[in-house]
Amino acid sequence: MRFDRKVGLVTGAASGIGRAVAIRFAQLGGRVAVADVNQAGAASVAATIKAAGGTAIAITVDLAKPAEIVSMVNQTIDAFRRIDVLHNNAFGVPASLRRGRLARVTEIDQEVWDYTLQLGLTAVMQTTRRVLPLMQKQGGGSIVNTASISGLFGDYGIAAYNAMKAGVVNFTRVVAMEHAGDNIRCNCICPGAVDTPLLQHSLTAIPGFADATLAAIPMGRLGTPEEMANVVLFLASDLASYVTGASFVADGGLTAKTGIPTRFRN
Repeated sequence: MRFDRKVGLVTGAASGIGRAVAIRFAQLGGRVAVADVNQAGAASVAATIKAAGGTAIAITVDLAKPAEIVSMVNQTIDAFRRIDVLHNNAFGVPASLRRGRLARVTEIDQEVWDYTLQLGLTAVMQTTRRVLPLMQKQGGGSIVNTASISGLFGDYGIAAYNAMKAGVVNFTRVVAMEHAGDNIRCNCICPGAVDTPLLQHSLTAIPGFADATLAAIPMGRLGTPEEMANVVLFLASDLASYVTGASFVADGGLTAKTGIPTRFRN
């Protein structure tokens, strides 16, 4: 699996899955635009890539602002003249909204709902819409979106996140259908519990949540960003040339269960 002479744009690349994807993409020969709202974090990842002999640029972008999405894509094109792989990965909750993120439907904070859908779904559409014409002109490309098992099934207390990730899953299918004839593939990865800053906040802030989460996963551990990156890059690569419109689950077996307790006694 190689990405020689190919260009990738990775959003949310300063940490977690996005960071792992950007670094591994560069290790496999690609040139990468490291995009994130965290300027210092994006610069650090780009520096890590360049120190290892790779090619990268850092782009500071707030994906909640459409004008900055346009600037991000333009900066990538100015630097590399093309975009072969787009990884729509960014999502985070500002500190000012974290207290309202966990709520029952009757108590949802409208600002949290609006921000979640703007950053996690609308920005995916807006970024994809900007990149598609370039990929069409180039003769093809690959888009991989970060969805979630929370887009396939429901969770207690995070309805906005569930709705947003479900939207990403179905948006992925539509892009795949509409652009298969352009040699553009679009897939999404549906991670389970992965050791990222977003999950760590819940694991540490909610009593008992960490132990219950691990107990629910047949493999008994969290996934790593690097394991998710392997799936993302497979989907982006020519090894997945006949894969489009797919939602790949990587969750340690979490959703393989019905939820009914074991019939065996230890």
